[in-house]
Amino acid sequence: MEKENNKEGKVKSRNDIPEKYKWNIEAMYESEEAWQKDYEEVSKLLQKITEFAGRLGESASTLLETLKLKDELNKKAENLFVFSKMKKDEDNRISKYQALYDKATALSVKIGGALSFIVPEILSIDEKTIDKFLKENEELRLYKFYLEELLRQKEHVLSEAEEKILAMMGEVSLSPKNIFTMLNNADIKFPIIKDDKGNKIELTKGNFIKFLENKDRRVRKDAFKGFYKSYINLQNTYGATLISSLKKDIFHSRVRKYNSALEASLDDDNIPVSVYDNLIKTIHERMDLMHRYAKLRKKALNLDELHMYDLYTPLVSEDREDIDYDEAVQMVKEGLKPLGDEYISIMDKAFKEGWIDVFENEGKTSGAYSWGTYTSNPYILLNYQDTINDVFTLAHEMGHSMHTYYSNKNQPYIYSGYKIFVAEVASTVNESILMNDLLKKTKDKKKRLYLLNHFLEQFRGTVYRQTMFAEFEKEVHGKLEKGEALTTDLLCELYYSLNQKYYGSDICVDDEIKYEWARIPHFYNPFYVYKYATGFSAAVALSQKILNEGSEAVSKYIDFLKSGGSDYPLNLLKKAGVDMTTPKPINDALDVFESLLNEIETLLS
Repeated sequence: MEKENNKEGKVKSRNDIPEKYKWNIEAMYESEEAWQKDYEEVSKLLQKITEFAGRLGESASTLLETLKLKDELNKKAENLFVFSKMKKDEDNRISKYQALYDKATALSVKIGGALSFIVPEILSIDEKTIDKFLKENEELRLYKFYLEELLRQKEHVLSEAEEKILAMMGEVSLSPKNIFTMLNNADIKFPIIKDDKGNKIELTKGNFIKFLENKDRRVRKDAFKGFYKSYINLQNTYGATLISSLKKDIFHSRVRKYNSALEASLDDDNIPVSVYDNLIKTIHERMDLMHRYAKLRKKALNLDELHMYDLYTPLVSEDREDIDYDEAVQMVKEGLKPLGDEYISIMDKAFKEGWIDVFENEGKTSGAYSWGTYTSNPYILLNYQDTINDVFTLAHEMGHSMHTYYSNKNQPYIYSGYKIFVAEVASTVNESILMNDLLKKTKDKKKRLYLLNHFLEQFRGTVYRQTMFAEFEKEVHGKLEKGEALTTDLLCELYYSLNQKYYGSDICVDDEIKYEWARIPHFYNPFYVYKYATGFSAAVALSQKILNEGSEAVSKYIDFLKSGGSDYPLNLLKKAGVDMTTPKPINDALDVFESLLNEIETLLS
């Protein structure tokens, strides 16, 4: 296959990329007229649902009709929002789709305001009356878990008028995240650097890690310093944007009577704060493994000083082979065969029916994600760069999409959306099973070292690094909650000290790394990143069960994927055999990390 990205050292325009490597989101709306038709339909439904305000306690049938109408309205609104955001993500510079997205965002806020009466009204109904409604109306029983969940959070729900005010604040609350997105995807400019062949290449967020993997240390250093110079130049804007977002988190937590922003964020998944604290505590107790890995990396690369820009380059000296996208597809399909024929056949649809937007183009949103709606396919955005990391990213995002697919096909709309706490499990199970397949097939010592190195990097990036992010989030929120001042300089100081703690004395923590917080989009979704570490730990356990126990374990795992949001996340994982209320899964994952360290140390000796 001809390489479609950065062939001439410059990012391509979207028109230059073949259609077969673009997603087909027009399957959602074939035209803007069709989108506008749904937009107008949602406006009519909004008017209709307001007629139920003040009447939810009348009867079981009135409550049921309201909840069904709410679901219908939200389904259509999600289609409008997701489509407009994905069209914008194709090229953030196109004002037409910026406007469409702004229109959908404003509508979402309006919907939030219109629906704000529902929860307070339900909570004002006597619990005995709710029980009576459920007993006398069989169709209403579909909403039993939903109603129980509302009652669980009753003390944090405000009056109808207060909820409406908060809903009206929705668009303002999104401002820090929206400013960051535009700054980070449309406005920031990166320098031109020379690759290992002397070619001038435009540095981008999409190719940054690829440059850090380069065996030429000069290229790695130039990429690292050039990349962060762009953030240093905008540090005060990024700092003000992040601090505004943190203050927004704290405002919402206090308004809803939580003890902290951390507690408020975790409560949505019904996760106790002790799970978050257990993660950080357990990682601290086994920080020696990360320090040992840094020492191994320094020795393997034969460096007098290990720098932050040396953390991504492979430990083996072999020339890295580029893996084109079509080859990556075959690797993923072959590697995930232990998950069964049905799983593979559904994945095949994804590859053939336009679920995936593959390559980087000018203005395209960076990174990777899986997204969609209840009535659409689950779509995948990639910025594929021909590396083994990109192969695993494909497997990772496909895990998300498969989880969404199974959930949407097997759950009613109200329970189709699985909680974020379990969202990273399916993606990491895919990665873990693919890694097992590649290691099983690889006899060549250098290639095996390369894969082991990649697996070690998953632990470094997903368990240790994400926990470091989680600790940073807890610290910066905590300072504001105590009434302490928070500045860009302090953000840098805190972030720098955490890097020193996590990587140890065998690495030179370069000054530029203190600005890394500025480029992390997940900080605008408060207390999200810890779920990568907990999800990875759960996934290691589940993948081992699948590989060792076969069809019975696969069946239980597929049942987990089908469960969506029909129960609390901790309960769903317990049913699958993993108890995340204890440190055991994290320690079990770190035991695997230690065994990988042992093997790679032996191979390199």
